Amino acid sequence: MKRALDIAVSAAALLLSAPLWLIIAAAIKAHDGGPVLFAQERVGRGGRVFRAWKFRSMIPDAERQTGPVQAVKGDPRVTPIGRWLRRRALDELPQLWNILAGDMSFVGPRPLRTEESDTTADGPVPLSAIPGYEERHRIRPGLTGLAQVYAARDATRPEKFALDCEYVRNASFVLDLELFIASLWISCRGAWESVHSPRDARGAARL
Repeated sequence: MKRALDIAVSAAALLLSAPLWLIIAAAIKAHDGGPVLFAQERVGRGGRVFRAWKFRSMIPDAERQTGPVQAVKGDPRVTPIGRWLRRRALDELPQLWNILAGDMSFVGPRPLRTEESDTTADGPVPLSAIPGYEERHRIRPGLTGLAQVYAARDATRPEKFALDCEYVRNASFVLDLELFIASLWISCRGAWESVHSPRDARGAARL
């Protein structure tokens, strides 16, 4: 049933959001003339690698000097248009294609980049070495999820992975609906870049 809903809702959303795609593409192109879309290799269900699409929110070739570095608050690589998009999660609108294709679901753990690592006091640690990494890949990654909605922006990777694993173990239609509605509310408020846990995430996972 979840896959059927993903297909139906993503197909409808793609059709309804088509005018918005044109406006966003024109704004990005007008700002610096760079490419409109940006693709990254992400890890999906069962460890399968796929290409996730996004509207470009950073300057062209943003990682040429730094390599794969996660964006932080006030990141100078983010363009003014990109900052507006990221606050509303509109930069991830092209991932509706990934949902329709079956790479992703609307709700699930955030898809990780293949080359990502976590920075600790002892130096970089591969994400695959963090507890919960394998369990979170038992299901399709999601556009939104328990960690995306309820974890503080500065939460550690182990904390986020723990929430992902809670979702894997407690996934249900009711929880998916709650997370989907909460995500729409955050997007409408333009609060994704400053999101903090509005209530205890572990309580939400037990719904």
